[in-house]
Amino acid sequence: MDWWQWTLIGLAVVVALIALYDVTQNKSPILRAFPVLGHLRYILIEIGPEIRQYLVASNREEAPFNRSEREWIQRSADKENNYFGFGTDDQIYGIGYPIIKHTMFPKSKDSYTGSAKDKNKQIPCAKVIGASKGRAKPYRPPSIINISAMSYGSMGRNAISALNKGAHAASCFHNTGEGGASRFHRLGADLCLQLGTGYFGARDKDGNFSLDEVVKTCEEAPQIRMIEIKLSQGAKPGKGGVLPAAKVTSEIAEARGIPQGKDCISPNTHNAFSNTDELIEFIESVAGATGRPVGIKSAIGQLEFWHELAAKMNATGKGPDFITIDGGEGGTGAAPLAFADHVSLPYKLGFTRVYKIFQDAGLTDDITWIGAGKLGFADRTIVALALGADLVNVAREAMLAIGCIQAQKCHTGHCPTGVTTHNEWLQRGLDIDVNADRFQNYVQTFRNELGAITQAAGYQHPGQFTPHDIEISAGPNIFKSLYEMFGYDKKQYAPDEEPQFKPDTPATSDVTTS
Repeated sequence: MDWWQWTLIGLAVVVALIALYDVTQNKSPILRAFPVLGHLRYILIEIGPEIRQYLVASNREEAPFNRSEREWIQRSADKENNYFGFGTDDQIYGIGYPIIKHTMFPKSKDSYTGSAKDKNKQIPCAKVIGASKGRAKPYRPPSIINISAMSYGSMGRNAISALNKGAHAASCFHNTGEGGASRFHRLGADLCLQLGTGYFGARDKDGNFSLDEVVKTCEEAPQIRMIEIKLSQGAKPGKGGVLPAAKVTSEIAEARGIPQGKDCISPNTHNAFSNTDELIEFIESVAGATGRPVGIKSAIGQLEFWHELAAKMNATGKGPDFITIDGGEGGTGAAPLAFADHVSLPYKLGFTRVYKIFQDAGLTDDITWIGAGKLGFADRTIVALALGADLVNVAREAMLAIGCIQAQKCHTGHCPTGVTTHNEWLQRGLDIDVNADRFQNYVQTFRNELGAITQAAGYQHPGQFTPHDIEISAGPNIFKSLYEMFGYDKKQYAPDEEPQFKPDTPATSDVTTS
């Protein structure tokens, strides 16, 4: 017989074996009733996201980021034309749609945000973090756009390396996530060291928090400018996690201070403190020992804690230097569906409820406010700043800038672009230097667009936006200002009142930046 005849016989045998397995198994009724053909259903389910993304969905239909949003990020990262023609295809009367109110007399190119062609303008934070409490090493972030918490473990070494090198080039700080300050986080960018419930990189041999280890880490990595205590995150607040033993490589074990080849468990709560007084004491001890500003990160649910924290801070003058509010729409590598969909308030609601509590206590100016949760676009950042945020952190948008295609396989270890996987072959596709440049381009383009809108509104710095400057669609033909919707105002900084808005004022001082 010829080779093709043997091939046909081989295929027939394979199909017959599959059919025999299908009709005898009892797990899937589809395969039992429709042997062989039933596998087509599962193949279509597996490639469904790709089919919808490339063939079916419209420009504004997909979630969490639609095609237009992804294209803007990717074109910006590649320094390609990121303009869109023929006018908006968004639903401008849709509930929640924001409108930024411009002025008839925009600011000129001499404003603080720089000219429209100044791609390197940093737009620094309007506050110095830790200054109000007299920390030994206060820090003023050079950029109001920074990288949110993404740990080495949830992401591969090439992705972390690319983001860190890109952040250094763009003058951003890079939040380490709760996995510790790995060697891949130490490639030049300023760092925010996150302490989660597992205290990875800051624990003793028994897994308990160790102040000595934190001090040691800060001495070994002087680029750590601030420390964030993670109380919860938007996608899975109050939920711990497990990194399986198979994924605990020597590099991850080194970064986290854990044994190699054993399950890495993150509890759902801290054991170094258990109430508000102990949290404040913990913050002060870490800040005192390291000199760094110390803050907290949390998703928002019940508000009793926030009332208590504001009252105790008002009474003692102690507590966090910054507060990061994470919205329920924020991302994660893996989370139970119910947690991702239904636990914690979305960003605008969560932020405003907490901000008002501290505003009533007269504390908002003493705290640096950081927003997170799908804020990686100029319009969303402006809304966040108008509501009181001083900085924004971005995560998934940063991933998209270095090659993520929203395959939504982060939890499987099979990320096709090498971003959220430790598979050597898949990581090989993510070139560190190329994608560091892409992330830098994204941030610079982001800040440029943010600056252009700021000028169009007649301001010198995005921090000058207030709730009166944004209107939100509240129904058919009904638009209300953020002030009307959320019921509070914020301090409006003016150039003469705040010297940091003046173009000739440096973003940072030698003692607070690298």
